Amino acid sequence: MVKQNNYCVIMAGGIGSRFWPMSRTSFPKQFHDILGTGNTLIQMTYKRFRRVCPAENILVVTNEKYRSLVLEQLPDLQSDQVLCEPYMRNTAPCIAYANFKIEPRNAQARIIVAPSDHLVTDETAFVETINIALAEASDADNLVTLGIKPHRPDTGYGYIQFEEKENAANPNIKQVKTFTEKPDIDLANKFLASGDFYWNSGIFIWSIESIQAAFAAHLSDVFNLFAEERAAFNTPNEAAAIESIYLACDNISIDYGVMEKAKNVSVVLSDFGWSDLGTWGSLYDHLPLDLHNNGVVGEKTMLYNCTNNVVYSSDDKLVVLDGMNGFILVDTKDALLVCKKNDEQKIKKFVHDIKMSKLDDFI
Repeated sequence: MVKQNNYCVIMAGGIGSRFWPMSRTSFPKQFHDILGTGNTLIQMTYKRFRRVCPAENILVVTNEKYRSLVLEQLPDLQSDQVLCEPYMRNTAPCIAYANFKIEPRNAQARIIVAPSDHLVTDETAFVETINIALAEASDADNLVTLGIKPHRPDTGYGYIQFEEKENAANPNIKQVKTFTEKPDIDLANKFLASGDFYWNSGIFIWSIESIQAAFAAHLSDVFNLFAEERAAFNTPNEAAAIESIYLACDNISIDYGVMEKAKNVSVVLSDFGWSDLGTWGSLYDHLPLDLHNNGVVGEKTMLYNCTNNVVYSSDDKLVVLDGMNGFILVDTKDALLVCKKNDEQKIKKFVHDIKMSKLDDFI
């Protein structure tokens, strides 16, 4: 394969409300170093994809309000590599925008689409998997997704069911049978026991020709909105065209709009230490734990009689805790969150209630 034909679209427009109060509308989680590694999540994502794509072939799709943050944290990017959406419209319009930017540049393009806030602990295995998927997208004209081997019956992930039929070229490539959104715990246990369900990573690989054909066939309303403004792309009229498109565009995910409807969808069965880092609980799973199973980010944290907690604070604040078991504690300069780890799904409701209380400065 010609590496120059490899493109990556990093989706970086979300606000990460389940990571409140660290993640805010003005400064979402993808721009934070939430693991304390010295790199933010978007920087880690960019460096990961530089192993398979030239720097000039990496595009970041984000909200207009985050343009300066992207360029500050990814200084290798040129301004025209940051595509700014005027409104949040989910993943399908985001991907369509990138397609219409890439297509006139390279009709042979193979595109990887990935969120900006995922964690990968085995990057060598990840790159090997991406290269398998790129070959599948080229050779078989398939829309490809990465399925992650499930290690627990997680209700926070979508699931992909695959056909058992062997692929002669690679046994880890399967045809997709069904997509299932986040199941309840009973169904998740059944999925895990069956052996033919993997987690849906939300990472996609396809050729520009295949994905454009899929949009035209399954999401023609979105496709036509962009196609009608094709002449404006890469000109001074692009921003006005995008404003018009997004005002008219449906809020729809690529999973629902395309992947669940297309017949030419395959999955690469993968296991490279993946997490979508969607919640504080998922962060806990990747933090080094002390002798009492506490995961701590913050240099000046002192714990007494504490077990199974995730604690997040700044390095310059002293935090002293006693007698806590199974809690999330997040301390920022203007907000404090304390809740049970088992109740972390309530955080989205907390954010909604804060907004309803007209305390927007805190979200």
